[in-house]
Amino acid sequence: MTEARARPAFYALAPGGWRDYVTLLHPPYTAWHLSYVVIGACLAPTLYEGRLAAAVAAFFLAMGISAHAIDELNGRPLQTKIPRRVLVVLGVVPLVGAVAIGIGGAIAFDPWLLVFVAVGAALVPVYNLELFGGAIHNGAGFALAWGAFPLLTGYFACAGTISWEALLAAAYATLMSYAQRVLSTPVRHMRRRVAGVEGTIELRDGGSERVTRETLAAVPERALQTLAAANVALALALLVLRLA
Repeated sequence: MTEARARPAFYALAPGGWRDYVTLLHPPYTAWHLSYVVIGACLAPTLYEGRLAAAVAAFFLAMGISAHAIDELNGRPLQTKIPRRVLVVLGVVPLVGAVAIGIGGAIAFDPWLLVFVAVGAALVPVYNLELFGGAIHNGAGFALAWGAFPLLTGYFACAGTISWEALLAAAYATLMSYAQRVLSTPVRHMRRRVAGVEGTIELRDGGSERVTRETLAAVPERALQTLAAANVALALALLVLRLA
């Protein structure tokens, strides 16, 4: 693999300085999962722009920053040079901010929103620190925690209830997130653990193709990039439709 390909993720910038903080955000994945919040809110009978903005802000703080900082604390998968104490602060303070936003929404809108706040606050450390023996740190847990949950939260924030339409959309988000996990798991393995690959594919016409780390990672990574862009595009399309 080239130097760029050998980085721990396709979106990882060259290590050091401010670039580590950008990499820590997992930009395409964070945008992907924030799109579920937008999709959920846009499916509600009435779209409340302020509530949607608050929900997106809360998930950005809790998932985009806090969860990823905790994940980096747990083994440095992104190989950043961010000091440990800074990662601890980034793991705690944004999560507290997200909880504060949620509590404010519950006071102003619906006390039942506190259920979503409590679940979200628990998911961040339980999933990313693999608590309880990593019970939810798997494909199904990832799909429900970062797929269905953001979408249902976005919907409830605007609708104040959960409908069958919301559950069907949550199934969509769950399946999409599960597909993300299926694709990203071998890519992470290839980038972060595999030192080298040697082999060839023998073709029926007598030709052959060389197998490398790059060729093994290229297709699933392109699929991940495409799916991330597709979900963001869908969220923007629904948002434009509802705001028009």
